[in-house]
Amino acid sequence: MERLNPTLKAVSDAVLAVAAGLSVDEVLQRLVDSARELAGARYAALGLPDGEGGFRRFLTSGMSERLVASLGPLPRQHGVLGAMLDSEVPYRTQDIHEHPRFRGWWPAAHPDMRSFLGVPIVEPPEVIGAFYLTEKLDATDFSDEDEELIGLLAAHAAIAIANARLHEQTRELSIAAERNRLALELHDAVSQKLFGLVLSAEAAGTLLDRDPDAARDQVAKLQALAQDALEELRSLVFELRPPELERDGLADALRKHVELLRRLGQLELELSVDEVSVDVTRDREVLRIAQEALQNVLKHARARRLAVSLRAGKGDALLLEIADDGVGFDPHSDGIRSRRLGLTSMEERARRLGGRLDVVSTPGAGTTVRLETRG
Repeated sequence: MERLNPTLKAVSDAVLAVAAGLSVDEVLQRLVDSARELAGARYAALGLPDGEGGFRRFLTSGMSERLVASLGPLPRQHGVLGAMLDSEVPYRTQDIHEHPRFRGWWPAAHPDMRSFLGVPIVEPPEVIGAFYLTEKLDATDFSDEDEELIGLLAAHAAIAIANARLHEQTRELSIAAERNRLALELHDAVSQKLFGLVLSAEAAGTLLDRDPDAARDQVAKLQALAQDALEELRSLVFELRPPELERDGLADALRKHVELLRRLGQLELELSVDEVSVDVTRDREVLRIAQEALQNVLKHARARRLAVSLRAGKGDALLLEIADDGVGFDPHSDGIRSRRLGLTSMEERARRLGGRLDVVSTPGAGTTVRLETRG
């Protein structure tokens, strides 16, 4: 039981790492570090095959960054490394040199290794990776108990790896969807305005000699269209430069986003932000709601002043408020959500958080977006 508790903690840490939104590499590194500690090994590695005789990921534990760098590119599936991917059965030996597939050589900087424990990571119907542990500390060989512990870790590692993959794939799909949306914005908004610029320029050129007054009217239209196109491009650049949420935290990410808006020079801005607890899943949704609300101000409000505040409540609760003095609108009017799809998006994100989103607005009296999340 004393040895089992660290294993359960290692498994729990891996599951929590996925739930926290960590990358596949971060999850794998936690797993390989845990395997080395549990088995009492000097060195450990975790490899995921690429299907082409190599490894798409190969993470180590117990080796310095300098040593890893000196070993060169990722290894191929030769020798014992490949053997562990050919069978679901673990392999243990006092001397890896005696394995029939050991080739008798290491890279020049590679430390010599003797005792070895290899445990496949299986996600039926295939082996999706393997733990490699070498140089048992304070013993000449890894034990049955070591093999059992790493086998238990490997079984849960398969689940953690699969979940981490799904998490990354979901994030990639979200990025792809966002790129598609921005592409449509460019096509529907900016390209139409640029097409209008071309037509107005051609009309002005045609009228210049025979009707100077009409030509001046076309030049005025050109100026207005150019200004609209510039504002659309600015707002799209605003969205294309998201802050680093996981690195900066929600408070700093929101500050940077508002600072970018400030540099556009269109609004008088007031910002008040509390430092808040970290919850990556929640913070991502809150930031996207803030971005959507700010984008709506840029696109629709024609505001002069904007106030943004983020307040910490009880526990992990948050209160986000974005208020402008723009033209306002009726949030309950028929068809408003077909014209402003961002409202629906914000409401859906708030529901996923178990929070409440209120949009308070009146034509001619500005708009306030208020999000409250539960603690």
